[in-house]
Amino acid sequence: MSQVTLISHSDSPLRPLVESALRSEMRMLEIGLKRTEERLQTFEDRFGMTSDEFYHRLCSDELEETLDFVEWAGEYKTLSLLREKYQTLKDVEIC
Repeated sequence: MSQVTLISHSDSPLRPLVESALRSEMRMLEIGLKRTEERLQTFEDRFGMTSDEFYHRLCSDELEETLDFVEWAGEYKTLSLLREKYQTLKDVEIC
């Protein structure tokens, strides 16, 4: 578990601002997740395999690296990072 302590030298309440910033960041991550999932679906439809299957085959050197495959792999990795960030923020508890 990680913990962060925030200290404000302003008289304005800090909690609502932090909660709003977290909600905003989560919304941005949701948009990013949706767009990335749509891009992955486009590749899946185009090449007739799931992104998981594609990535496994690419890492196993079963597929030749093409510009499309490099882009697809980047989107695949991006999805994983976005999901991790989203879950981290979702699990935040403000005390």
